[in-house]
Amino acid sequence: MHELPISQDILSIALRHAGEAKRIIRLNLVIGDLSSIVGDSIQFYWDIISKGTLAEGSTLHFERIKARFRCSDCENEFEPVDRNFECQKCGGYKVELVAGREFRLESIEVE
Repeated sequence: MHELPISQDILSIALRHAGEAKRIIRLNLVIGDLSSIVGDSIQFYWDIISKGTLAEGSTLHFERIKARFRCSDCENEFEPVDRNFECQKCGGYKVELVAGREFRLESIEVE
């Protein structure tokens, strides 16, 4: 359910930055695999809230960012396999998230 206010925020940002455009054609969103954002839900709300605006009929493009961790012991960066967060180089579990929680509006395309 938190996707509704997120979708509203995206629309607000897009409309604010569209300037004198006739319409917004496409929005490019970056979503990390470990974020709690569900692309289908964003799309569902987008289709409803964008009606009657410059963004009506625009396309949402989702770029997914895979989770990446860095081992604090050996500095190795890796993507977890099957939710196994063990360092693939040294076997350590003292890891920090480097990528995968992103969520941002990367760009908008206008006409």
